[in-house]
Amino acid sequence: MMDDLTLLGFGPDGWAPLLLKGCLLTLAVSATSMAIGTVLGVLLAWARLKGPRWLRRTALVYGVILRGVPELLVILLLYFGLPSLILSLSDTFGWEAPGLPPPFLVGSVSVGLVSAAYQAEIFRGGIGAIPRGQFEAARAMGFSDLMCFHRIVLPQVARVVLPALGNAWQFNLKDSALIAVTGLSELMRTSLVAAGSTRHPFLFFGVAMALYLVLTTLSSTAFHYGGRYSNRWDRG
Repeated sequence: MMDDLTLLGFGPDGWAPLLLKGCLLTLAVSATSMAIGTVLGVLLAWARLKGPRWLRRTALVYGVILRGVPELLVILLLYFGLPSLILSLSDTFGWEAPGLPPPFLVGSVSVGLVSAAYQAEIFRGGIGAIPRGQFEAARAMGFSDLMCFHRIVLPQVARVVLPALGNAWQFNLKDSALIAVTGLSELMRTSLVAAGSTRHPFLFFGVAMALYLVLTTLSSTAFHYGGRYSNRWDRG
């Protein structure tokens, strides 16, 4: 028991500082990928609803592909496959050969691209929930599509889709564990290294499970109160 406490402490043999740093990296990757997914998801949803035919089809194909392949495959493709492709092109055209991209960037972009495919459906449903008469009234008042999106769509969609975005955030938080394959020392990778180094897998994987549960519980609570605040004027 004392050995376990020593391993989880802040002393010279303790892994607590590295585990906490892994938690912060997990949150950073999740927040960055969520931001990427939200921005791209809004654009994809708007393209599906308001874009020309070729743009609607492009957004549809994007969603089908990114929702249909495993997130781990996207991470591996960007981390290992993209540099290999660029290396082949650099050999062909005489460019300087690039190195592997930063794991944090690859992880955030990979999870964000997949998240965007799901968030696009969330925003598309939220935009569809707005009465059509509001769009017609906006056009009658001379609003451009951009003004309509900024002043009418976004304020209402943000309220409608917040619970679903909470679920998307939870998926991002858990999908961040897949980035361990790139060597980024987030929570999962740190737990793997600690378990292998100390030969206490049950201890460190159990701690990792507890930390993930803390993060997801706090996130759920934050989105719950955020939803109550955004709907404060709609209570019966």
